[in-house]
Amino acid sequence: MSKAKSDKVSPDLDTPTDLPQGAVEKISASLNVLLADAFALYVKTKNFHWHVSGRHFHDYHLMLDEQSDAIFATTDQLAERVRKLGGTTLRSVGQISKLQTIQDNNESYVPPRDMLRELMEDNKHMAAAMRKAHELCDQHGDSGSAGLLETFIDETERRTWFLFEASRQEGSNAA
Repeated sequence: MSKAKSDKVSPDLDTPTDLPQGAVEKISASLNVLLADAFALYVKTKNFHWHVSGRHFHDYHLMLDEQSDAIFATTDQLAERVRKLGGTTLRSVGQISKLQTIQDNNESYVPPRDMLRELMEDNKHMAAAMRKAHELCDQHGDSGSAGLLETFIDETERRTWFLFEASRQEGSNAA
């Protein structure tokens, strides 16, 4: 075990990998930002799920609940991927808040269409960040993380699509 690795990772957590330490550090850092963003997007989606109102309440409430569950399901897989590589992952809400790039929404009321559009933009942001992380994984030969990200990109694009279509409906005068 190299000195650099023992400085960053407890020997008890030093998972063996064939990737160079520099690759582990870069990929782990990238995945940890995605993980922080997944938690932030999960909480925001749940917030909007709990506070949505209006004529499409039932449909939006169910859609946002489904989406928040899907986002939350990515968190364990991202964290475990970091550990499989030999990195360490998030340990606290404070660490999440330091790393997240998805902005919180603490408004007391957000109109339904604005909720949907904000979540759509956040999901687009997530997909773009996942693509960047995928490129990093490709550069370092990490096909395991790249494959996981491909699945998550597809799921994120699906959420973006649904939010886009639902927000178009909300913005129209059609029944």
